Amino acid sequence: MDFNSSSTECEKSCREIHGSWNELSCLGAALAHRTRSERRQIKGMYRTLFQDDLVERLHGAYMSNPKNEMYKMLYIWMLDPAERDAMLARDATAQSLIDYQTLVEIYTRKKSDQLFFTKQTYLAKYKRNLDKDISSEPSHPFQRILAALATSRQSHQDNTSHHIAKCDAKRLHEVGRGSTGGIDESVILEIISKRSIPQLRLALISYKHIYGCEYIKTLKGNCGEFEQSLRLALKCIYTPAKYYSKILNTCIEGTTVDKKTLSRIIIGSEDVGMGEVKQQYEKKYGKKLKDAICDRIPVGDYRDFVVALITGPVSA
Repeated sequence: MDFNSSSTECEKSCREIHGSWNELSCLGAALAHRTRSERRQIKGMYRTLFQDDLVERLHGAYMSNPKNEMYKMLYIWMLDPAERDAMLARDATAQSLIDYQTLVEIYTRKKSDQLFFTKQTYLAKYKRNLDKDISSEPSHPFQRILAALATSRQSHQDNTSHHIAKCDAKRLHEVGRGSTGGIDESVILEIISKRSIPQLRLALISYKHIYGCEYIKTLKGNCGEFEQSLRLALKCIYTPAKYYSKILNTCIEGTTVDKKTLSRIIIGSEDVGMGEVKQQYEKKYGKKLKDAICDRIPVGDYRDFVVALITGPVSA
């Protein structure tokens, strides 16, 4: 139900949420199928009706039950994108070894202004600078790639040029291996720093059109740390739905289900398009994502919520 035409429906949902607070299955059912816009309306209406912050209540429930992935997932689901990514970024940087994979996902989001708002939220909430928290000595290849992506996001719009894409594709092909035996890192970082995410994606498409193979695959034979880091970043840029589907499969088919990563990827798929992620999953692994999850995760509130998220109408 779209709330735009009826505040009564929004109020009804808020009262259902409030009345079923201790029933996770009811909370999940009430929130899973809501679009980003509807979730924002629910938060506003909930505050009006009950003089309470719904997100803070969910956060409190999660902090009281830190081992319950369902509470954490509900909390993250109700955050605005910048709040969500700031929280994920802090979790990634606070570890003894920085979780660069999560940071790459954040830095390659679809909307060009999202990283700016994420950094602002990170600073306001944690009193820390995200760029400084990512930096290390000596610098990690991921850190240099993220710095280039951040520069791109600050300076460039999402308008694309086929001419520029062809020029970049040819340049990628021409630089080949640098003097150290790997690719010319400086050229790659320069291209990333000067192009928007859509423009980088178009360059990778042009590369395949001109040379008959994917640029990412040409990096596969290189075992250097920079090449490995670059491959992951370019997968997020070039085919994000394919990337997310592969990570989902890794989470599900491991010895034990990695619920932490599964939750992050399921919610992050909202930005990519869950429909595309499901299509890629079924195409590559020969089964529906819903069936794979039901096969591996025991019956319960968490599984019900995950299934609802991947089957429901998720959009902004």
